[in-house]
Amino acid sequence: MRQLLVAVFAVVLAGQAGAQAAPEETVWPKPRLSYSSAGTPAGGDGEQSLATQLSNPVASLISVPFQLNWNQGIGDGNGTQTYMNIQPVIPISISEDWNLISRTILPLVSVSDLTPDFGTLNGLGNTTQSFFFSPKAPTKGGLIWGVGPVFNVPTATNGIAPNQWGAGITGVVLTQKHGWTLGMLANQIWSVNKEEQFGESSNMFLQPFISYSTKKATSITLNTESTYNWVDETWSVPINFTVGQIIKLGGKPVQITGGVRYWAESPDEAAEGWGARLVVTYLFPKG
Repeated sequence: MRQLLVAVFAVVLAGQAGAQAAPEETVWPKPRLSYSSAGTPAGGDGEQSLATQLSNPVASLISVPFQLNWNQGIGDGNGTQTYMNIQPVIPISISEDWNLISRTILPLVSVSDLTPDFGTLNGLGNTTQSFFFSPKAPTKGGLIWGVGPVFNVPTATNGIAPNQWGAGITGVVLTQKHGWTLGMLANQIWSVNKEEQFGESSNMFLQPFISYSTKKATSITLNTESTYNWVDETWSVPINFTVGQIIKLGGKPVQITGGVRYWAESPDEAAEGWGARLVVTYLFPKG
């Protein structure tokens, strides 16, 4: 499964490279960047503006990231985990002043060698579906924000995760200025069924982030994607450092991102030490 995930990732990337032979009329036009969404600059330096928008979780920009992750130290300490998150982000204009942002995370997971006789387990994880109601314009103080419901959809297979529904609330707040983005995304999800089978779950997710986008559309990002399990009273705190670059593949803008992760805190038998991340994000700007 790990080899399959890597192969799929390579095909996703190669598919765009092969698109360069497409007829001229099918080539994606250069973005004109005249949006009015929250935190989205009008005009600007083209690809730098796209990079800045990608740092805003509620920007009016359709994007489809394929995020490949690798972790180690699982189980008895020798186990590894490889998973690809498919994360489409779709903004929907619902009025003159408001957007509804749909953010989906569907993981394809492979874990190996949790114990000497474990072997490899492959499957889907649960889907996290978030909806943010977000003003199209920042506040007078320059804050960009969004809030709405979040759902844990039971798509897990092969015992990868407890296959139960969950629901809660999610929100994001950030500010952007001179290429810098500083903000926080958070959610809280409670289980709503099958608690007699899988037990009660209550998890808080916190993602503070800081990012800088250069005039050459390079994005440097530092964040954590921390989870607190209220039932077990345990923290999972991975610290991620990534560098991304927007390029053109087949005439279309694509961001390629790579980076490392360090687990500052994790429960027993969970990931520890260093990990890695590689992301290909397809962008579909208006204009």
